[in-house]
Amino acid sequence: MISTTSRFQGALWGQFVADAAALGTHWIYDLEDLSKKFPKGIHGFEKPKTGHYHEGKQPGDQTHYGDTALLLLESVAACGGRFRENDFGMRFESYFTGPNCRSYKDHSTRETLEHLQKQPGNFQNGADDDQLATVSRLAPVVVSYQRDDFTLVADAIRRLTHVTQNHPTAVACATAHGMLLRTLLRGTPFREAFELTRKSREVSCDGSDYFEFAYMLREMDVITATGRFGQSCPLPQSFPSALHAAWRHQDSFEDAVLNTLRAGGDNAGRASMIGAWLGAAHGIEGIPSAWLEKLTAKERIAKAIEQLSSHLGE
Repeated sequence: MISTTSRFQGALWGQFVADAAALGTHWIYDLEDLSKKFPKGIHGFEKPKTGHYHEGKQPGDQTHYGDTALLLLESVAACGGRFRENDFGMRFESYFTGPNCRSYKDHSTRETLEHLQKQPGNFQNGADDDQLATVSRLAPVVVSYQRDDFTLVADAIRRLTHVTQNHPTAVACATAHGMLLRTLLRGTPFREAFELTRKSREVSCDGSDYFEFAYMLREMDVITATGRFGQSCPLPQSFPSALHAAWRHQDSFEDAVLNTLRAGGDNAGRASMIGAWLGAAHGIEGIPSAWLEKLTAKERIAKAIEQLSSHLGE
């Protein structure tokens, strides 16, 4: 029996571990080129090569997705287990405009910062962006609101999305991701949770379609299916790809993450979702301990999780 505490921790740690595992292989779309760069295979936590988007970071560091997810975790923990867009927004703006920021600034980040220059303090005016920003960091909010009615969860998810993304697809996918993760945190096996989420009235028709697409290609291996959906960042491609990988490898956190890494493209964003889902499904015990030990921000993450847990009574 996996405890509720273990599932909560698994979702949070799983999101960070899977993101960090993708650091060196992130955003390499040509699978032949990916193979040449890593001739010994992809085993997670590869070092970014010269000229890579994350050049200068070291194995165990987070991508920009994970860096922002940690800002969110610390914000929710500091706000007593509630999401406050002003607190997270100020942390986000301060970090990404700071002189020591080493994180890549993707489209949603750059456009959000431009909006904040024009309208300081408006943290509900994010970018016109349908990519992986919010879904890659969502676990702390879903865990924090796990005992609340889903209307409160959905409101927090919407407000979180709007900090950096004002796009209906981003809200729809974040809500579907949140519902799936919420169901897994309650102990429902992955494929049953997948089906319940697909049919949920809380999930939009577009969100439900992505589950349908993932299920339609269930017999394909992850690399082939991801190639069919598309390896890139937009959620109509990345969300069903992540769902498919988790469905195919529901029994193994490690296999699911490694298979999506080997499929190339925006594997870090996909891995972040998969890590949260299967971390919740299998608990903290299901995440390879050696992977947990590799995290550069391990102590910082642990401190924030401990603070959050004290508010949740875990």
